[in-house]
Amino acid sequence: MDANSLAESENAPLVILPGLICDGRMFGAQLSAFPGSLCVDGFYDGTDRIEAMADYALARMPPRCALLGHSMGARVALEVCRKVPQRVTRLALADTGIHPLRSGEREKRHALRDLGRQKGFGALVDAWLPPMIGLSRRGDLAFYAEMRAMCLAAGQAVFEAQIEALLGRPDVSDLLARLTCPVSLIVGEDDAWSPVAQHREIAAALGGAPLTVVAEAGHMAPAERPDAFNRALREWLALQPA
Repeated sequence: MDANSLAESENAPLVILPGLICDGRMFGAQLSAFPGSLCVDGFYDGTDRIEAMADYALARMPPRCALLGHSMGARVALEVCRKVPQRVTRLALADTGIHPLRSGEREKRHALRDLGRQKGFGALVDAWLPPMIGLSRRGDLAFYAEMRAMCLAAGQAVFEAQIEALLGRPDVSDLLARLTCPVSLIVGEDDAWSPVAQHREIAAALGGAPLTVVAEAGHMAPAERPDAFNRALREWLALQPA
C-alpha cells in the first residue's frame, strides 16, 4: 500500500452496523468517542435478507470507511466486503459468528417469534434480552430499560424479518480468505450467545486475526463495557495493513 492509500485508510470514518433489533442507542459511547463515526440506523428498513441489508448499509456509507459489525451486523459487514471490498479499509467483527445454520436454530428463533405473536412483543424482548447481557450488568435496571426501549422500537415485524435474514444467511467460508484489509475480533467474556471459543475459531479461520476479550461483558459488550470496547477499537484502528 502506498503512502496516499495508507493515509486514506487511517482517516476513513468509522461506520457501525448494528445487530438484531439494535440501533445507534447501543453504540452511543462509540459514536461519542470517535469523531466522524456513524451508525447505520433504521433497522435495515425491515429487509429480510442479509444481502439486502448490505445494500441498505452501502447506500448510507461514505465511499471508504472502517467497518464495525456487531452480532448480525458483522454478517452484514462481511456481505459488504463481498460486494465492494474496495470501500472497506478495515473490518472489526464483534460478538458474532460465521457458522452456517445449526441444528435447532430455526426452531429456537421461531419459538421467540411465536411468543411475540401470542403474548406481545414486550414478552418476546423480555425473554430474549436478559441472556444477551452479562451477569455484571443484568441487574442494572436503568441499563436494562435503555436496552429494552431500543429493542421495543424495532417491533415484531422487524424482528421477524431479521431472523428470517439470519436463517437464510449466505455462506462466508469462501470470503474469509479473500479479505485483505486489517481484521480484528472483539467479544464479551460472558457472551453466552456468541462465546469466546467461537471467536477463537473465527480468528483461526482468518489466519490468526487479533482477538480482544472484553472482561465482564456479555453479547451487548459495546454498551455494557464501553471503555474497554473502545480501547479494542483504537487498537484495531491502529493496525497497519499487511
